[in-house]
Amino acid sequence: MSVVVVGLSHRTVPLDLLERMTIDGTRLPKALGDLVGRQFLSEAVILSTCHRVEVYAVAERFHGAVQDIRNFLSELAFVAPEDFSDHLYAYYDEAAASHLFSVAAGLDSVVIGESQILGQVRDAWEQARAEGAAAGQLSALFRHSLEIGKRARSDTGIGRGITSLSQAAVAMARDRLGTLAGARVAVLGAGDMGEGMAAAWTTTAARGELAELAIVNRTWERAVELAERVGGKPVAFEDLRATVAGVDVLLTSTGAPSVVLEESDITGAIRDRADHPLLIVDLGMPRNVDPTVGEVPGVTLLDLADVRGFVEDRLKERRKEAVRVRAIVDEELARYVSSTVARQAAPTVTSLHQRAEEVRARELARFEARLAALEPKERQAVEALTRGIVAKLLHEPTVHLKDAAGSPQGERLSSALRELFDL
Repeated sequence: MSVVVVGLSHRTVPLDLLERMTIDGTRLPKALGDLVGRQFLSEAVILSTCHRVEVYAVAERFHGAVQDIRNFLSELAFVAPEDFSDHLYAYYDEAAASHLFSVAAGLDSVVIGESQILGQVRDAWEQARAEGAAAGQLSALFRHSLEIGKRARSDTGIGRGITSLSQAAVAMARDRLGTLAGARVAVLGAGDMGEGMAAAWTTTAARGELAELAIVNRTWERAVELAERVGGKPVAFEDLRATVAGVDVLLTSTGAPSVVLEESDITGAIRDRADHPLLIVDLGMPRNVDPTVGEVPGVTLLDLADVRGFVEDRLKERRKEAVRVRAIVDEELARYVSSTVARQAAPTVTSLHQRAEEVRARELARFEARLAALEPKERQAVEALTRGIVAKLLHEPTVHLKDAAGSPQGERLSSALRELFDL
């Protein structure tokens, strides 16, 4: 059985299509059950972030598994397969492992070396385990990926500087405004991304730039908790429009399944602002702000695509560290493949040797009466002789099976041995 990954990411698909394919946390349990119930899939992990939607699975057959996952994504998002099939990427076995290791190490993120992706990989795996969707094969893969992600950040400088979308959003806002001194800011959303943006903003303010920070969230308690942690002011969701009317910058990232702010909301909120502009940075996936808001006079609307462009211009030094991280990924990939090969060959090798030992023991038992008169040393010699014959007979098949493990030839050899020796 092979490990496969099938997915869409910020590198392969337009933002408007990617946001339609996103799988929010409330749908994950049912989605995981759906996947492992399909014909060619036996284990599954779903990694769905604002950058990517990926399904990692243990596949009975590669092409059948890819088709199962494509159909799953189509049915879940209500998007026709032909609308996204050309954007899908699919890898299996070593290539699938290499892709996950690169993701966990931060090499495949919008912000190279971002720290948040490592937690997202861990959470995706843990949720799949909790739902009974991830077992031995995927767990070994994901456990190794987390080790690589940690090593990449401890052994290289990939994690220095801007390491998250949250930090990039605030840096981009500062770049657009020229200064954050005295800026009034509202953060819509108190989840991980919202907290990251609020924390990035207060870090900037701590460097000498005064800023007023409002935290808006549908759940009042979460708004209060986050505001207390970052030194901001909690605001009820019902007061969002009035809050927007009084700020310079709105940073938004909620888990809402559809638009939270329509064009009419923004138009009404800034009607009395005269020449005072409003900058909105929308990191929601799906987007929280209607894209037509960007056409409202006095409003600048930026989204994930803009953050990508901003980050690309500032990562020349980070790319030098990425070369070192790539070397770590390659080294760890070789180690993973080696251990996987050993695991794949081990059950057949063990069964073969056990069967041979059973035959040897039965034959000795059959001749027990004739051997009874032997001296202990003579009996030990017979034991050693028969064990040696068995070991020599099994040596070549064992070596060939281990050498070919993990390849089509290995599968054929393993299948032939199991059939020939009734293992």
